[in-house]
Amino acid sequence: MRIVIRIDELMLRKKMSLNQLSEQVGISTTNLSLLKNGHVRGVRFNTLLAICQALDCRPGDILDIEEEA
Repeated sequence: MRIVIRIDELMLRKKMSLNQLSEQVGISTTNLSLLKNGHVRGVRFNTLLAICQALDCRPGDILDIEEEA
């Protein structure tokens, strides 16, 4: 199993660009891109909260568990 990040799907629904989300959350587009592509080892709760507020969602909408093939 692995944890997957679903920020892309939520951004698409909100018609929000990576730059717009980055500005609202207060982290760099580089760090946000790394997070959205699953290239990080962790995420701070305050960052997760800021993303949830910007995308009007809950943490479970962003983070999911997926079976590995």
